[in-house]
Formats: sequence, structure tokens, C-alpha cells
Amino acid sequence: MAEPVPVIRKLEHALADDDFAWSLLLVGEDQTDKLATLTGDLRGPVSTTGDGKQITSGFSYWGIGPTIAWANATNDPFYLVMKAGAESFLRHWRKVRPHVENGGFHLVSLGVGTGQKDRVLLGDLTERRSDLLYVPVDLSSEMLHVGTAETRRARSDRFLLPVQLDFSHQDNLTELRSLLVRLVGDDPVMYGLLGNTVANSDDDVELLSAVADVLRPQDRLLLEVATTNTLDETAAKRASEEYANSEAYRYYALSALDQNTDLTTNTRSMTFAAAPEGDRALRIEAYYQNQTGRDVSMRLPNRAHVDFADGDNIRVTLSRKYSASGLDGLLAAAGLTRLNDRGQPAPPRRSTTRFGVELMLLARQAQESEPTSTAAADIWRKAAGGADAVAGKRR
Repeated sequence: MAEPVPVIRKLEHALADDDFAWSLLLVGEDQTDKLATLTGDLRGPVSTTGDGKQITSGFSYWGIGPTIAWANATNDPFYLVMKAGAESFLRHWRKVRPHVENGGFHLVSLGVGTGQKDRVLLGDLTERRSDLLYVPVDLSSEMLHVGTAETRRARSDRFLLPVQLDFSHQDNLTELRSLLVRLVGDDPVMYGLLGNTVANSDDDVELLSAVADVLRPQDRLLLEVATTNTLDETAAKRASEEYANSEAYRYYALSALDQNTDLTTNTRSMTFAAAPEGDRALRIEAYYQNQTGRDVSMRLPNRAHVDFADGDNIRVTLSRKYSASGLDGLLAAAGLTRLNDRGQPAPPRRSTTRFGVELMLLARQAQESEPTSTAAADIWRKAAGGADAVAGKRR
């Protein structure tokens, strides 16, 4: 008697043979809790320094409106950060690829985006592992649908498991690792944190440390970040303009407000600012400001009304560009070791501002170095402690 075919394999083949746009999804947490978090963030106090009302990183993509707006922004030639990352990814990946050719990795994508970069990775990784499991993870189910539609073009006959989960929380990442171990055992896993995702987190040390903590000795992390060779006022101005000059990015930045409040927004009421975050990065923020000349009331997803005072701000996006020393500090604070060579060094003329993108293959440091890593994380946070105050002087 033949061994029965597992239901999950039957589902895999059933979806692969159907032209209908099925999208398999594993939901990892209660989405009503996420809505409560978003609502709480929008009830923040009146502020001009970035510590009041805000849309935190993951919620910028949460829902169909923000997803469509993000997809449109990624195709805008004036959105230079995204354009540089898309154009350079294949070139950077070719330099990293020799370090993973014999690994036989499964792929877990933390923040799937449009799926174009994952498609490149899958094209190479499946050559080394025909049974590769691809697990895209995102807070937004709509973003998962968009991203996996792209990757399915590269491997329509392979099983993938999209997971809706907020990977910025340590407990969620721990549960994700447990699930992966039950699925693939001791097989090595490569986690991808691409598109400068780590830079969008309020506490980038905490996020990267949480990801590092789930890495086993055989696992790897593919990290992509935006970089800068200077942290002066000229660089800050240029960094701010990179975002402000893209109208598509402005619409994306406001899309979460449009979806989750009854505000009538317009891109002319946005302000952008950048300032050095210690000596490690340029911190770039975008705000929606009440410029109506009067106090208004906005309705939140729970139908509560919150005063939005004249001149008050809602921070809608946050990002960073890391200096070379700042990036080294970030990796050390998270307890990670770089396995590929450093990117092209900055030119000697420090007065010339140069932005770039770096792709790194990382492994977790040996266990005995963890106390040092924890101390490094504390020092690194303190070094950036005055960054918010500096940013608060921008208006």
C-alpha cells in the first residue's frame, strides 16, 4: 500500500495547477491587537520633536491602500533610495553568493516588499536545494500577496508559506523559529532583512538583536542597509530631499493616515527633516502637520476622536543612512559577524557627500561574546540618545 500523500503537499499541487489567484496565508497573531497598537500610537500628545503621534514602521504598509501606494512609490524614478537599491541589488548579491553556494539554505524573508529581490535569491538558492522552503513574513497580508505574486513567477511549482506576523517583536521571532525547526529540522536557514528595513525601526539595535537571537550556528542573515560617507549638514539636507522630491513617496507616507483616520490629507502639509544620530547615521523623518490654522478632530479606527491641534505633527515615516563606523557598531551591538568583504570604501574627499547601499551576509557571534555584545548595544543606544533632541530642532 502506497504511503498517503500529506494534505499540505496536496494543497501545494492544487494551488500550483490553478490559474485563480489563490494566496495561502498563515496568520501568526491576533490582528485586533495590532489595530489597538496603531490606535494608541495615533493618540500621542502634541509634539514637534517626534515623540508624539506616529505611524510606526510596520503599519506604514498595513492594508491595501498603503500596499498599493508603496508599490507605486517603488517604481518612481524620483524615489532615489529605492531606485539605488533596486539597481544595485543583483551586483551586490553576486559578490555575496559565493559564500552561500554550498549551504543548501531555506529562505525566510522578513519584510517581503514587492518580492523582486527575493525572486533573485530564489533563482540561485533553488539550484542548491530543490526542496527549498520559502517563508515570506510581513505584518501586511496585502503586501504578502503582492510580494509572493512576484516570486511565484520564479518558482510556481514550489511550496511557499507566507506568514502574517510582526517580526519586530522578539517573542514572535522566537515562535517563528520554532515553527521553522518543526518544518525543516536542522537544515540551514537564510533570513533576509532587505530594503533598509532595519533602519525604519525606532530601535534598530533592538530589532537587529532580536533577529540575531534566532540565528543558529548554521543559519545566516542577509542584511541590506543604506549608507552615507558623511554626517554633516549638507548630507542631511540631501538625504531629506531624496524623500521629499518624490511625490509618489509622499502619497505612500500619508496612505496609512488616509486608511486609518478620517483626515483629509494633502502632500503639501508634509515636512521632511534629517539630522545626525550621534556619529552612526543620518536619521530622516517625514511628518504630516496640521497647517489648517485651527484645531481639528480626527476619528481613529476604534471610532474614538482625538484632537489634532494646529501645528501638531504626526510622524509618518522614519529611516536612516548609516556611516561605516555606525554600521560596524550596529552589527557589534546585535552580536553579528560579517562574512563577506566590506563594500567599496568612501572616497578620501570627506567633503563630498556620497550615499550608497550595502549588502552583507552575517552570522551570529559565538556564545561567549554575548555579554560584550549586550554592553555594546547599551553603549550604542546611549551614543544616539541625543538624536531625537537634535531632530526636534528642525522646525
